Amino acid sequence: MADAKDVRGLRVARTELTKRGIDISRADLRVTHGTFYIKGMIGIMRGVACKDLRLEVEHIGRLLRQKPDIKDVVIDCQFMGG
Repeated sequence: MADAKDVRGLRVARTELTKRGIDISRADLRVTHGTFYIKGMIGIMRGVACKDLRLEVEHIGRLLRQKPDIKDVVIDCQFMGG
């Protein structure tokens, strides 16, 4: 059974990514023991202006580390566009 903190952390991470226009439809997202993992391919949603996708995702990672249910962030993905 999934830990409630991990479930909340995943919900927070998905919200932050989509709020900022990051396309996570081809990515695998999970939170395990407070560590948020993003793997696969990510891009920019259509109609969203983003100069550097990699920097934006790193910025989101720093924001997520400040959330109570996320202790660390592991970004292991390919960046498409941006």
